[in-house]
Amino acid sequence: MTIDPVTLQIFGNHAQAAAESMAFTLFRTAHSTFVKETEDFTTGLCTPDGQTFASPRELGATWFIGLEYGPVIRAITDYREGDVGMTNDPYSGFVCTHSPDIHLWKPIFWEGELVCFAVGHIHNTDVGGAVPASLSRALTEVHQEGIRFPPVKLVAEGVLDQRLLDIMLLNVRAPTQNWGDLKAQLAAMNTGERKVHEMIRRFGLETFRAGMEGLLDLADRQARRVLAAIPDGDYPFHDYLDEDGPGGLPCRLQLNLRIRGETAELDFTGSDPQLTASLNMPTGGAARHILLMVGWNYVLYSLDPSILLNGGLLRPATCIVPEGTVLNPVFPAAVGMRSMTCMRLQGVVIGAFQRAVPDRLPAGPASGGPMLNVNTTDNRSGRRVMAAIDPITGGAGGSPFGDGMDGSGANSGFLKNTPVEINEAEVPIRILRYGLEPDSGGAGRHRGGLATVLEFRVHAPGTVVTARNRDRSRFRSWGVQGGLPGAPSQFWRNPGTARAENLGNTDVVTLDPGDAIRIICSGASGWGPAWQRPEAAVLQDLAAGKISAEAAARDYGVVPGDAEATRARRAALKAAPRQDFDAGPERAEFEQLWTDANYARLTGILASLPIHWRHFAKRRIFDHVVASADRRGDGTEVQAAFDALRAEFPQITG
Repeated sequence: MTIDPVTLQIFGNHAQAAAESMAFTLFRTAHSTFVKETEDFTTGLCTPDGQTFASPRELGATWFIGLEYGPVIRAITDYREGDVGMTNDPYSGFVCTHSPDIHLWKPIFWEGELVCFAVGHIHNTDVGGAVPASLSRALTEVHQEGIRFPPVKLVAEGVLDQRLLDIMLLNVRAPTQNWGDLKAQLAAMNTGERKVHEMIRRFGLETFRAGMEGLLDLADRQARRVLAAIPDGDYPFHDYLDEDGPGGLPCRLQLNLRIRGETAELDFTGSDPQLTASLNMPTGGAARHILLMVGWNYVLYSLDPSILLNGGLLRPATCIVPEGTVLNPVFPAAVGMRSMTCMRLQGVVIGAFQRAVPDRLPAGPASGGPMLNVNTTDNRSGRRVMAAIDPITGGAGGSPFGDGMDGSGANSGFLKNTPVEINEAEVPIRILRYGLEPDSGGAGRHRGGLATVLEFRVHAPGTVVTARNRDRSRFRSWGVQGGLPGAPSQFWRNPGTARAENLGNTDVVTLDPGDAIRIICSGASGWGPAWQRPEAAVLQDLAAGKISAEAAARDYGVVPGDAEATRARRAALKAAPRQDFDAGPERAEFEQLWTDANYARLTGILASLPIHWRHFAKRRIFDHVVASADRRGDGTEVQAAFDALRAEFPQITG
């Protein structure tokens, strides 16, 4: 059956409203701050084979638009009315992407026939494991990241599996909170079921079936239309995580984007090998895994804001993701911090498209800010508290059309902040400062968005702060078309005192009573030369406290109250060499040694080794190359380093 465009539009509105109703139910009934305030959850509807055809636009996380539930749906072979499936295992079908994310799916029947599924996930603040909040880059295998459940029925014909629930709650640090959030999830599933029944009564079963497929096909056509307007070509781009593990080496994420007519190939060959840290992204090598495609969704939506947000968006793309790399690890690699890698990868995808259509897309988003969790004791009641208190985000990159949004936006725009009053009411800490960090946004004709800063004091001994996703303290976001990079991130213990300690990219820190923590996200980057920014806009930023007088003169060439000095300074900036791409001096220095040729030779060698040797070999080769006097940058020094390593460990190829 075909469905006419008007009916499809009406049907699509109802489907989206159903997904929004699910999200609203979850949002209004959840217990944890991370769900009811930050909104790290999803809801949606998918076809019987697992293709998501409806997602909310206003509530929840935007990461999983287009997530294919097929692998976990097929893991359960017998569905009956009242069933609800559950999993949080990253390696069971590669639908769940780390253990704190519990995914549910509920089969929806009409007159005994399975017609679709209500689906969604929440991020639990804690699911047990080695550290509070379950996540740290220091973890080395998935077994350390909390309790895991393969695809299983949590509810069978309306009856909750109490034994399964008891096992879950026994293994987490905040069982009441987890159970409260899980009940909110179940309520959202029931809302989805009710809304689907209303749609079938309105449209009829045949139109409902045709509508599901019609929405997916329409998003596919819209995506192809966007691609057709992009010049054919190869658009390489790469970026780095600061570390491939605690105190480690940079981790490179490489993409070669190939646009051909209405299709695209995203080839991630050349990315770093699988890590012995938890930064790996579990994708199973799927051709269109959602973790690989988040940046794709953001780009297509930016280029066409009318585009439908469903699984059809992904169809024109094919990903190449070699096994045993950071983007396609094999069990039992730790994957809990995949969100940090995914955030950086989103920027890589945006950067590749930016090279294809530089006049339509922004400069680099901030990234590098953590999700903050506090595990402490309430001195008054003696109650142990485990809570997520805030995402510390940076802004959006400046674009051809205007400044980047301050403190949020870009690929972190879906994360909502938690009001100071809520945090202090629910967690025994004292917020000292919360706001925007001056001079953190990259200068440009259109300025990059400012970073968020949070400072708070704890009151109980043994307080553990987990700051997952800490990054960008070394490698900054990238400015384009002459724009400057954003400022790096910062993490301090007891700042401004004699006991001040720079924590770098540490993500788990134990505090004493009276200790204070200050976290500043990295800033987003600028678009276009800063000397082209109108003087009035610079002075307005100065008056608003967004930039300092020093930055106004240094970066923008505006000396307040001195027109002659301003003319001279702007003329000097205009005469200086312009960089179409600028990620800061730190990256430029690193790539003087680690040229594209050197890194390509490195990843080529590592790909030829057994997976368990790769990360070890990378670090030894790095050390040898850094110490070498041969700095030709053509790959020969990397080959020499590997030859030396093979001589030391002849079993390396066995």
